Amino acid sequence: MVDKIIYYISLFLAVMVVLSVHEFAHGFAAVRNGDMTPKIRNRYTLNPFAHFDLIGLVCFVFAHFGWAKPMPVNPNNFRHYKRGCFWVSIAGVLANYLLAFVVYPLPYLILKYVPTIGYFTVVLYLTFSFIFTMCLSFFVFNLLPIYPLDGFRVVDVFCKRRGRVYWFLRTKGIFILYALFGLSIFAQITGIVYFNILGIVIEFVVGIIEVPIKLFWGLII
Repeated sequence: MVDKIIYYISLFLAVMVVLSVHEFAHGFAAVRNGDMTPKIRNRYTLNPFAHFDLIGLVCFVFAHFGWAKPMPVNPNNFRHYKRGCFWVSIAGVLANYLLAFVVYPLPYLILKYVPTIGYFTVVLYLTFSFIFTMCLSFFVFNLLPIYPLDGFRVVDVFCKRRGRVYWFLRTKGIFILYALFGLSIFAQITGIVYFNILGIVIEFVVGIIEVPIKLFWGLII
């Protein structure tokens, strides 16, 4: 019982950090490109409670990937429309990848140098471990070209011809995501891993993009 409580406390703390950094990065990019909407709407903050979406949070805790409330942005305020849209779209995933890079050695350093202080050290170790894996999962998940994810917004910047596939992903994207989340949760309940399509894809890509981080820190620690 205690192990489960520690697990979910660490998981929740990791989610708070990952989502806050992701959404703040969107707001930071928007402000830098001339749009003050995030500040006006009181979303220009690292306070996690300003960004949480209840359903997205539940999915994140139980399926290990989810979403936050979209950062309010008005692209019409950008000094350069396309450039602003592009940087705002990718700012969140870039921030997550950078955070994963910085956090990767911390669990190792905690085990080696931080004295054991009851459950505190365990929570600290697990939290940073979760932050690393979640940042990379969030990176991959958000780059999927499905509305309303960041990957679709990047496609939207460069897509001049908007055919049936574009409009399908634009209008039905949220239902696709709900279906994928439902399959992931069903896979966890039944133990039939093949239903976890989204999880399998994310795990495969994460295994690739984490290699440079591990190689870099492997030369130092």
